[in-house]
Amino acid sequence: MGLLATAAMLEPDPQGFGTHQQLGLPACSFKVFVGFRCPSCGMTTSWSLFTKGRIFDSLAANAGGALLALSSLLIGPWALLSAMIGRPWGKVAHEWWLVGISTVILLVTMIDWMARILFEK
Repeated sequence: MGLLATAAMLEPDPQGFGTHQQLGLPACSFKVFVGFRCPSCGMTTSWSLFTKGRIFDSLAANAGGALLALSSLLIGPWALLSAMIGRPWGKVAHEWWLVGISTVILLVTMIDWMARILFEK
């Protein structure tokens, strides 16, 4: 939930990546040295766009980032409530659900990255 709150305070960079630099972080070293964006480039921008309700722009910035933001939005309140009551709230899904969802997010991130490499200028 803290990451979503932080992302909400940032102004999304119009180029689709680089928003993290508002937090005092350097430019992506991968892009500087290799010449193209890394798999996580655009994630902070994606989260910032997501928190502003710009879902399609969030997906365009980094599809994996948009899915992570959605996951945090859904799981965050449950995790907070569970922490407050000292035990998991409600029925807890089998850990294979977590593995499956994580795998899907990873695959989407990698496919998005490959598409950016192939189709961006």
